[in-house]
Amino acid sequence: MQLMMYIGNDLIESVPLNVDCLSQPGYLGKFKRMLKDKYALLIRESKTPPEFLVADITPSSHSAWAQS
Repeated sequence: MQLMMYIGNDLIESVPLNVDCLSQPGYLGKFKRMLKDKYALLIRESKTPPEFLVADITPSSHSAWAQS
């Protein structure tokens, strides 16, 4: 799983997550704070606030590409 930070349509950075820790309070928040601090200048210059998405981006064997 990855935590991805977007500003507008641009992916700024993705951070790998430990799936077992997702239910711990503050686990995602510490990564979000770290990314916001790291890209504070970019966020200030942008007209849109950052958005975050958690997704499993590991390819599966049942994808459309694997069935060709």
